[in-house]
Amino acid sequence: MSPLVASFFVNTGMTLSLAGGLVGLVVAILLIRGIFAAPAGNEKMKFIAGAIEQGAKAYLGRQVRTISVIALVIAIAVYFFKDGATAIGFVIGALCSMAAGFIGMRIAVMANVRTAQGAAEGRRPALRVAFNGGAVTGLLVVGLALLSVALFYLVVNAQAGEKNAVQSLIGLALGASLISVFARLGGGIYTKAADVGADLVGKVEQNLNEDDPRNPATVADNVGDNVGDCAGMAADVFETYAVSLIGAIFIGFLTAAAGFKTGAVILPFLLGGISIVTSVVGIMLVNYVDGKPSNLLMGSVALSSALSAIAYWPAIHYLMPTAQVFNQGKANELLVTPAAVFGCALVGLVLTFIVVLITNYYTSTEYSPVRKIADASKTGHATNIIAGLAIGMQATALPVLFIGLSIWLSFAWGGLYGVAIAAMSMLSMAGIIVSLDAFGPITDNAGGVAVMSEMPENVRTITDELDAVGNTMKAVTKGYAIASAGLAALVLFGSYVEELRDHLVSHGSKLAATLQFSLEDPLVLIGLFIGGLLPFMFSAFSMSAVGRAAGAVVEEVRRQIKAKPGILTGKDTPEYGTCVDIVTKAALREMIVPSLLPVLAVIVVAAIPALGAKALGGVLVGTIVTGLFMGIAMTSSGGAWDNAKKYIEEGNLGGKGSDAHKAAVTGDTVGDPYKDTSGPAINPMIKVVNVVAILVIPIFFK
Repeated sequence: MSPLVASFFVNTGMTLSLAGGLVGLVVAILLIRGIFAAPAGNEKMKFIAGAIEQGAKAYLGRQVRTISVIALVIAIAVYFFKDGATAIGFVIGALCSMAAGFIGMRIAVMANVRTAQGAAEGRRPALRVAFNGGAVTGLLVVGLALLSVALFYLVVNAQAGEKNAVQSLIGLALGASLISVFARLGGGIYTKAADVGADLVGKVEQNLNEDDPRNPATVADNVGDNVGDCAGMAADVFETYAVSLIGAIFIGFLTAAAGFKTGAVILPFLLGGISIVTSVVGIMLVNYVDGKPSNLLMGSVALSSALSAIAYWPAIHYLMPTAQVFNQGKANELLVTPAAVFGCALVGLVLTFIVVLITNYYTSTEYSPVRKIADASKTGHATNIIAGLAIGMQATALPVLFIGLSIWLSFAWGGLYGVAIAAMSMLSMAGIIVSLDAFGPITDNAGGVAVMSEMPENVRTITDELDAVGNTMKAVTKGYAIASAGLAALVLFGSYVEELRDHLVSHGSKLAATLQFSLEDPLVLIGLFIGGLLPFMFSAFSMSAVGRAAGAVVEEVRRQIKAKPGILTGKDTPEYGTCVDIVTKAALREMIVPSLLPVLAVIVVAAIPALGAKALGGVLVGTIVTGLFMGIAMTSSGGAWDNAKKYIEEGNLGGKGSDAHKAAVTGDTVGDPYKDTSGPAINPMIKVVNVVAILVIPIFFK
């Protein structure tokens, strides 16, 4: 193929990928108009929704100001120790991650009150508004991620060349990952401290229903759904998508032979653009087909995946019309055919659906794992906890086995680049997956609005039904995020090795030819132990933070009820703002140390000459392995605990107020920080470790 023809194919491929991103943004805007057009209910509903929005905006504003100071310091350090383009990339990644979080929150508070009003008309209108609210977040997040990475790459490529453009992307990845950790942790601490505090006093001690307006912590709880499950999740998925895309670009550039590099770099962009368009089709399915909510939501994922698979075949053959040469580590050439690359992309799509199905099985009220936890609640709090922990551990087996199989197949067919394509293919479905995730907190908030505005019981029945589906969808998408993080982190580890080798070669070092990460090397083993420790320490900090903040909420709620007994009879009004203030200050204070832990750990290991590059490589692998298991176990057990409580509240095993229900509430409060704070925050933490490791190579390894 002549250089002119190759250039045409590459430019067209990039144009098509950008067009896909723009399609996602346009459809998101149209969905926003539809949500705005839906009725927002009566004045009382609007007042409650406004209070939730005000609290969420106030918290996010303070969080952004806190994070911005830290981000500015890091951006300056990147500028001095690396270069200006990388520092600019860091700022872009950080700003876009913050924007993704704000978008997630803003759309959720638009949709929650309209979902509650839709429930007054029936299940179908409520489902449509709630899902479209989630779909807006999904499309805007992936569209923003694809366009920000693509445009930054194109600008730097035009100014400084392809190599500098690729290497500068690591700054964007670090900015997105670091802000995502802050957003996930801060929002997670906020939402779960309020949730746990509200449940322990309201449900267990005072026998109040969920979101009862007499509970002083109920507004803080609903605010938390937006800053944790919506804003934190949106920042998380933006980061996961952007980092997976950048990892695939890195691998393509570093391993493709001369003459094949540009096509290998552009293909991940094109796959992302295609899947945004197919996600739009999946969203239309939920809007225009009637059926059981859970079946419709899962069906949208299946349809989008199938359409992506069909479209990938011509796209891959368009950019890679012939077999491509890739260098495997020590310059061993691997010939990769277009069919092999397509097979790797299929692996990512299939893994997406398998992980969704597995997590759905372990967290849905329709299957035995959740019902086993509910049944264990009949004999007390301890047996509920034991059952939930066991289910979480059990839930790691199938995802990890399928992740291992996916790595084996994609590596056999396409080498490290094949694994990168599988990871990007999996993350390319984030648009439709995030639509499912954001659906959960919107329906949860809708139930809160319905109760606090004293809407009829049949309305709350519908919102409770949708909330149970939403709990499963949140767990499903967290399982998806953790599984994709495993693939993405492996790609980043490969990028670390290849970047390190390239760095050594460029500095004339002979170590590049013999560079290995052998288990016989004590430095690698030391790194493995340090890396394996990081997810445990990270989770310990975040769990303790939730416990301390929740304890403060419990004391405040008890104080208010004791000081004003009329709160329980409706004569006195709770001081909602006090609980909001408590969890806001706690979240901002407690998120800093665990968020910076992975950054500091990498820098310390890299800076100690006795450890160096090999130990740091071990740190990356150790973090990936233990983080993957902990993330899956925590999110699965947390989701199962939550829905076991919902299953009992539906009238099973004694229903609300029974001893089994009280035990299930205890399990749910333990599971809250598992599934909404520590578990999902491990996902960006893994990638922060890997991204920082790549960034420090030219600084410490001369």
